[in-house]
Amino acid sequence: MSERTLLFTPGPLTTSATVKAAMLRDFGSRDARFIQIIAEIRTQLVALGTARPAEWTCVPMQGSGTFGVEGTLGTLVPRGGKLLVAQNGAYGRRLVDLAQRLGIETQTLVWPEDAQVDPAAIDAALVADPAIDVVACVHSETTSGILNPIAAVGAVVRKHGKILIADAMSSFGGVPLDLDTAGIDALVSSSNKCIEGVPGFSFVLVKRALLATCAGRARSVSLDVYAQAAELDRSGQFRFTPPTHVLAAFHQALQELAAEGGIAARHARYLANRAELLAGLARLGLQTWLPPALQGPIITSVRYPDDPRFDFPAFYAALAARGFTLYPGKVSQANCFRVGTIGQLYPADYTALCAAMADVLRGQGIDLAT
Repeated sequence: MSERTLLFTPGPLTTSATVKAAMLRDFGSRDARFIQIIAEIRTQLVALGTARPAEWTCVPMQGSGTFGVEGTLGTLVPRGGKLLVAQNGAYGRRLVDLAQRLGIETQTLVWPEDAQVDPAAIDAALVADPAIDVVACVHSETTSGILNPIAAVGAVVRKHGKILIADAMSSFGGVPLDLDTAGIDALVSSSNKCIEGVPGFSFVLVKRALLATCAGRARSVSLDVYAQAAELDRSGQFRFTPPTHVLAAFHQALQELAAEGGIAARHARYLANRAELLAGLARLGLQTWLPPALQGPIITSVRYPDDPRFDFPAFYAALAARGFTLYPGKVSQANCFRVGTIGQLYPADYTALCAAMADVLRGQGIDLAT
């Protein structure tokens, strides 16, 4: 319990000792205290997302964030309806894959991985095809680290009277965002991202009036967001076995988010982490994939050194042996690795990481700064 693991990843991520300790107690799924924990989680998550909580509900779902996204698409897109996906990375492509597997008619707008989605193009697509019912967009696309202009997208979607689903997997809790102001109708995130819990469940923040129209619509039994919400509202319990220890850890993580000063304070820490990382990379002579204006505070894609001696698997393994775990690249247009700036990490951790990178690069005979 005393060993601190440094995960420079977008989740699973480094968690506090007290979050981990919360999992040491066993709960029965029908225990009164556990049911109270579920209720408090739902209430607190809605309060983090909107200043109008009476109009929204939170629906926790067993499984990772992808489970939550699939359940949301399968429940909210009408039978026979049409989905428009704004795609500028691997997680936008995953939205398309999920929708097509569910049998949802899907149109896709595609941008390069180093470009934000363009609300004007979404506007034009909605004008051209009034049959589109729902738009889906990733807020923080962790393929590259780019942050998409979700509020501008929301304004366009709202103007056309359509539904906007935001995949805010790696941004919710770490980037200030008001659901109503941003024009979002449903948002999906998960337990092991900016709230700094552990993996095991996802959650959907959705307008009550919208969800009320979705009875019997889901394409799945276990991923039926409407049915899950109905049972939680009725009994306070999950329909199927809940991840009890994960929920207890998340409950503790929410308390720690509040103690830190809420989303604004956490966002400031993540920005400070990113600033220290970028300064360290510059000292090393390493270049980022995105320009600073497009770089979000969640994860940064770093180009491989332009040196034939660079060996990423060896670089990764040497850093891991020193206690620093990076993330392999996902950008399709360049050789990159990624460095997350979320979790229980602080600027001093990035100073130490960059010093370790310099040492490992020198071991490969690479000194880009010189």
